[in-house]
Amino acid sequence: MALEKVLLLNASYEPLNICTWKRAVVLLLKGKAVQVEHNGKQLAENVPLPTVIRLQHYIKIPHKAVPLSRKNVMHRDKHTCQYCGKSGGDLTIDHIMPRSRGGRDEWENVVVACLRCNVGKGSRTPDEANLTLRTKPLRPVNFMYFELSKQWHSTKDYGVWEKYMYGT
Repeated sequence: MALEKVLLLNASYEPLNICTWKRAVVLLLKGKAVQVEHNGKQLAENVPLPTVIRLQHYIKIPHKAVPLSRKNVMHRDKHTCQYCGKSGGDLTIDHIMPRSRGGRDEWENVVVACLRCNVGKGSRTPDEANLTLRTKPLRPVNFMYFELSKQWHSTKDYGVWEKYMYGT
C-alpha cells in the first residue's frame, strides 16, 4: 500500500496532480476533497483506499505552454517512429520540412523517427521520400495534462485514471 498513488482532480474534474494515498486521505478527512473512485482495497473497515479524488472547490491554475524539447517530442509520439511504427532502439527527431529547406523547430514540424527512416528521408519531405506520417504532429495544448501523463505512464497502469486524463 506504500506505493499507491491517487489522481487529484479539480472541482471541474480536470486532472491537477498525482499524490500519495496518505495525502489523499488527509484531504478527504479535512473535507477539502471527495472520493470519486477506489480500487476495492481497504484502509480500515468500511474505508476504501481512494484512487481518484476531487477537490470540493475549484482551483484556478494558469496554463502555460509545453516547451519543445527532444524528451517532450518523444513523449508526445510515445517513443514510436511516426513513419514505420518502430518503437525503441535508435530513435531520432525528424523535421518534416527539413531545416535545410526552411523548416523550423516547431511542434507541428518535428516527429520521432527511427534512424533508418530518418536517414532514408534525408533532406526531403515525407511525400518526396514516399513516407506517410502515422499521426499528424500537434502542439500539446495543456501543460498540466502533458506533465501528468508523463507521471502516469511512469507509474503503474491505472486504467481507471484514463477517462480523467484523456476524457475517454
